[in-house]
Amino acid sequence: MRLLSCFIMVLMLIGGLSSCNGKKGQGEEQISTEVITNPKSASGTADLSNLPKIEFEAETHDFGKVIEGEIVSYAFKFKNSGASDLIISAVSTSCGCTASEYPEEPVKPGEEGTVKIRFNSSRRKGFQNKTATVLANTQPNKTQLRIKAMVINPEKESI
Repeated sequence: MRLLSCFIMVLMLIGGLSSCNGKKGQGEEQISTEVITNPKSASGTADLSNLPKIEFEAETHDFGKVIEGEIVSYAFKFKNSGASDLIISAVSTSCGCTASEYPEEPVKPGEEGTVKIRFNSSRRKGFQNKTATVLANTQPNKTQLRIKAMVINPEKESI
């Protein structure tokens, strides 16, 4: 019995390791590493002229009063005003009550896009101040977006 359980463990280990070969599936395109550069050097100088640059029209949005249970969203508009393709690799939110959508494809220089933040006010009350951190191949590589709302319960409070 012990030999059988050891054999099963070895098979599971081999199966797990062979499934992590790091290859992309057929039809999936890999992004070239040429679009990701680190401008910092040991001398302390930095050449930022060839990097993408993300410029948001606004980095804060106030929803005002929101009724508890309502789901609201806002699309933060941005432009790549840099000299190379902008790649947003992730948008992390400060709370499980917020979610994000962002372009998965590179944004060419001069092109525009949006980062959409959705806020679910269920089980929330009072003033809410949430952040979404955009991680991209820019310098600096993080940009913080902020949403605000006053969540009210119309049964308990006046609108």
